[in-house]
This record gives sequence, structure tokens and C-alpha cells, in this order.
Amino acid sequence: MMAAALPVSVCIPVKDEALNLPACLAGLGDFDEVVVVDSGSTDGTVQIATAAGATVLQFQWDGRLPKKRNWVLKNHVFKHPWVLFLDADERMNEAFANELRSVLPGTSHAGFWISFTNWFMGAPLHHGDVFHKLALFKAGAGEYERFAEDAWSHLDMEVHEHPVLEGTAGEMKSRLEHQDYRGLKNYLARHNEYSSWEANRFLWLHSADASAWLPLNGRQRFKYRYLDRWWLAWLYWGVSVWIKKGFMDGMNGFRFGMLKRRYFGEIRLKIQEARRTGKSA
Repeated sequence: MMAAALPVSVCIPVKDEALNLPACLAGLGDFDEVVVVDSGSTDGTVQIATAAGATVLQFQWDGRLPKKRNWVLKNHVFKHPWVLFLDADERMNEAFANELRSVLPGTSHAGFWISFTNWFMGAPLHHGDVFHKLALFKAGAGEYERFAEDAWSHLDMEVHEHPVLEGTAGEMKSRLEHQDYRGLKNYLARHNEYSSWEANRFLWLHSADASAWLPLNGRQRFKYRYLDRWWLAWLYWGVSVWIKKGFMDGMNGFRFGMLKRRYFGEIRLKIQEARRTGKSA
């Protein structure tokens, strides 16, 4: 007998994800609602999603709030009480689906943090700083952080923002996989955009009143308080590579730690430049 569909709607925000999307969709057989929110893809992404039976919504960003994830939360009525946001380069697995099936019916939480096994340069990283995000929550329990970024944001989707929920958040034990088939070139270009966003958010937070810090969790508060310090990049590198044993992933673990250290260094340089020139990062 086939297991009943999970009480979870999967939402996948995309733009030009034809390389990653097939593998993401292929693992979603336990879910009977998959919503793909597209931003004008030109590479066959929409055709891939439609052929797989997903509901496709088109989102056109006007440079203002809401961004893509909050837009779909406000404009689509999901079939199920839980919404799982996946990126196209993230992969479902049987262990995670089984944990959803056992945990969700009796939980009192409004959301769950999810951890990922990150793939880098074609190999999985089993150690180091584990990537995790609050990507599973009840529909109507909250939305992603909103703040005045119209003047400097070039990202049409919430990336580093976390959902702000009414209720507690638990943590799933099973990991999903994060594997971007577009390779290192795309990784570097994407993180150049992210570092500008992080620098601008740092500057905005340090010019705003205290209420702007309230939605941030402890890790976010620490990061945005000290992003302009020279030692933060080295602290992240030391914790990730040595304390959290990234070195056990061999040379790939060292390479990944090196690029993350560079990323934090680039944020600091962009903050310094913005302060000197008066322009956004």
C-alpha cells in the first residue's frame, strides 16, 4: 500500500534553474502539491516544472517589498497546513520524508530548522559549519523578515532573511542535500551578490533604531554587530575548519573554508568602501 501524501506543500522559488530543477523535482514523489515560483526564466525551467506536474506561478519583482517568498505566502492558498521552501539545488530524501511523517502530526512547533549536507566542487562536505535554515513552517504562522532595502537590494528573493514566526521552532534531525550543478563559477558570482547585500544590511542596521535588531536571532546579531572587524573572517575560518573539523573533509574542506573566509573579508571591504564614498556596496 502506498503511503499517504505528506501534509506539506513544497514551494520552490526559481530563475533559470534548468540544470538543478529536474533532480530537485525527482525526489518529491511523497508530496502532492509542488509550487514553482518563477521569475521569468528563459532556459526551459518552466517547461521542466510543468512537465513534472508542478503548479507554476510567475513573479515579477518591482524592486520593492514583498520579495518572492513573502509574495507567494500572501498570494497562493497552499493545499496543506505546512509549507516547505526548497531551492532548486536542494534534494529531498527518504529519511527526511519519513521524519516529516512521524514528527509533524504531533508537534506543537510552528516551524522547523533544516540542516543540509553541502556539496562543494563535486563532493559532499560532512564536517565544518553545517548550513541550516528555517525553511519549514505552518502556513499563516509568519513571514520572512522585511526591512527597507529598496535603495540597494538587487535580489528578488529572500536569501539571508529568516522567517519570523508566531510560535516555537524545532529542528529536524535528518539532513537534506545542497548540491548546485552549476559549479564554482556560479557559486563565486552568487556570493559576490550576497556579500554586497550583507554589507548593505550591516550599514542599514547600524543606522537604524534598536527595533531593527529585534527580529534577528543570536547568530545574526553577532554577525551583523561585527562584520566590519578584521578578525571575524578568521574566527569563522578557525571555528569551521578546526573546531567543527572541516579539515576532516580533506583539501575540499580547506578550500571551502578559505572561500568562506574570503567572503567575510569581501563584506568588510565593501563596508569600508561604502563608508568612504557614501555609496551603497
